[in-house]
Amino acid sequence: MKKLSGDTLATIQSQPGLSLPTAALLNLPEKVLQFGTGVLLRGLPDYFIDKANKQGIFNGRVVIVKSTSQGGTDAFAAQDGLFTHCIRGLQNGKKVEEDIINASVSRVLSASDEWHEVLACASNPAMEVVISNTTEVGIALLKDDKIDAAPPKSFPGKLLAFLYKRFQVFNGDPSKGLVIVPTELIVGNGEKLESILLELAHLNSVGPSFMDWLEKSNHFCNSLVDRIVPGKLPAADKTAFVEKYQYNDDLMIMSEPYSLWAIEARNAAIKEKLSFYKTDKGVAIAPDINKFRELKLRLLNGTHTNTCGLAFLAGFGTVKQAMDDAQMEGFVRNLMLHEIAPTIVGNDISEDDAKEFAESVIDRFRNPFIEHQWLSITVQYSGKMKMRNLPTLLKHYEKYSEVPQLMSLGFAAYIAFMQVSLTDGKYTGTLNGRPYIVQDDRAEWFANLYSNASGSTLVETVLKDQAFWETDLSLLPGFAKAVSDKYLSIVKGDIRAAHR
Repeated sequence: MKKLSGDTLATIQSQPGLSLPTAALLNLPEKVLQFGTGVLLRGLPDYFIDKANKQGIFNGRVVIVKSTSQGGTDAFAAQDGLFTHCIRGLQNGKKVEEDIINASVSRVLSASDEWHEVLACASNPAMEVVISNTTEVGIALLKDDKIDAAPPKSFPGKLLAFLYKRFQVFNGDPSKGLVIVPTELIVGNGEKLESILLELAHLNSVGPSFMDWLEKSNHFCNSLVDRIVPGKLPAADKTAFVEKYQYNDDLMIMSEPYSLWAIEARNAAIKEKLSFYKTDKGVAIAPDINKFRELKLRLLNGTHTNTCGLAFLAGFGTVKQAMDDAQMEGFVRNLMLHEIAPTIVGNDISEDDAKEFAESVIDRFRNPFIEHQWLSITVQYSGKMKMRNLPTLLKHYEKYSEVPQLMSLGFAAYIAFMQVSLTDGKYTGTLNGRPYIVQDDRAEWFANLYSNASGSTLVETVLKDQAFWETDLSLLPGFAKAVSDKYLSIVKGDIRAAHR
């Protein structure tokens, strides 16, 4: 069976559902330096770039810098950077199955073995954009990092060395500054990366002219990414794919149809350098991206967290299984549309914005191709409840001064799920006589609580815990009683009754 590569591309037969690149796309200039080979970058930014290239808009390819020592670059070299992106899921209630051969990646360079070649890219006048996804730990200041090392230890050190080389090659030409868009899951990721680079530049004594060029000629953009990219197709689906298209691909990835890359930019010149935004509404460039963050945090993440304990205790293993149940699907839909959405609608978010996003979440939760386990969503349950759902609860009371019944059910299920004890060094709960592991920083607190309290007293103790919630939730009118009533139904095993 032939393997996907530049040489075999012409032999792959065009079929409905498969998007093929033309040979000309393999010769486009390198315009993007990307730190990270991970599936999220290939399934989101590289997807948009490839789509724009195929429409003759961006007309540039990606050089990837591989910073980690794990694995090599051989697979990318063997396939000339080509990889298949399989999109699977639901969109507007309809099943989507689309396969794309992505030709956006020009080459992959190892930072540890090919640092001189990475720096050589700084001399490319066509280079315009830097993208990164080095995990949240990657955007951190390492004070002893030296930019003349080969390579520097940290991602900020590597990026600073690259920018310093570019400054030297082009004699500080302001037009040769870059648009830098980190995608790490940190609020204000662009601003944080810029502040680290400025401090690291100072520590490396690079001189005032470079400091000035770094700050004024380069644009660091905050960004938010949202797309589930599980990685490879399941084995059976991969076998069917190979039989259908008659080629193999070691770099194949799968993602859901939904995609969002929100980029904060106030400058028209920045938008022009990020021209791939013109091809897909999934790229949103705006002066302030808080709207997109709030929609995702409250309607997607908040709904996940409000539902995970309830769905798990009701016996559903995956999100898809729960969404196949009419009562659970109704809980999710009504929670989003009638309790969460009204709390976030305001100057920046319209009712239509909230409704459209909520409907997309329903599609994503119902995706038959992704096995999303509820138990994995409960990891650090307590912290997620506080960050994602507490502000929504308080805003609901601010606006309506009444009990949000579905949120109270979510809190009751959270308290019931956290009924744990210490067994063999792990905190576990019990469902239908079988143990489940609870991974939560407050598990010990709950274990002590459950050994000393029960029923309404237990619920009230949780809600009164100002040290954690930073407020007394039992003072919210009617909330403690609603949570307590629903909690008692859940622990009696009557979750259906708790819904009423």
